[in-house]
Amino acid sequence: MRLGIKVSLLLILSFFTFLMVRLTIPYFSFNDQTAFLRIKQWIIHNEIWKVAFYIHVITSCICLMAGFTQFSKTLLFKYPKIHKTAGWVYVGVILLLSGPSGIIMSIYANGGLISQTSFLILSVLWIYFTYQGFNQARKFNFLAHRNFIIRSYALTLSALTLRAWKVALVFFFRPHPMDVYMLVAWLGWIPNLIIAEYYIRYKFTKLNKLFNEH
Repeated sequence: MRLGIKVSLLLILSFFTFLMVRLTIPYFSFNDQTAFLRIKQWIIHNEIWKVAFYIHVITSCICLMAGFTQFSKTLLFKYPKIHKTAGWVYVGVILLLSGPSGIIMSIYANGGLISQTSFLILSVLWIYFTYQGFNQARKFNFLAHRNFIIRSYALTLSALTLRAWKVALVFFFRPHPMDVYMLVAWLGWIPNLIIAEYYIRYKFTKLNKLFNEH
C-alpha cells in the first residue's frame, strides 16, 4: 500500500516536473512576447527585472530536478556522491540564483501588495530553509538537515502547485484574472508548507515511538 502511494506520488511529481520543463523551454528564445511575458509589458524594459525573470524561470527547473533526487534512499545509501552533488547543485542554485531573483520578481508581482507580500515571504523562507538545510548538513546534524530540505523542497514545488491551483480555480469558479493571481500567490505555497510540517512531525513522532519501544 505504502509502496503504491510512493510510486503514484513519484509519477505525479515526474509528470508535472516534465510539464514545467516544457513550459520553460519557449523562454530560451528570449522573445519578450513569450507566454507570461505578454502580460508583463509594463515592466519588460526594466533590465533588472528581466534578468531576474529569466534566471528564476530557467533555474527553477534545475531546482525541481536536483531536489527531486534528494529524497531517494537508493541514491543516499548506494550512490552518496550523486546525492551530495545534486544537493550542492540544489543549494547553490537556490541561494545564488533562484532565491535572489525570486525576491526581485516579488517586488513587481501582479496583484499588487497582496501578491507581492506573499511572493516576498515565499522567497525569503525558501532561501532560509535551504541555507539551514546546508548548514545543518555541514554540522553533521542530518535529522535537522532532512527536515529543512523537506521544507525547502515544499516551497520549490510551489512552482507546480501555484499553476495547479490556478487551473482549478479558473475551471470551477471563473473569477477575475487578478483575483486568481492574488489567491494562488498564497495557495501556491502555504498548503505545501503545512503538509511538509505535518510530515516532519509525523516522522518525528514515529521515531520517538520506536526509540521508546527499545
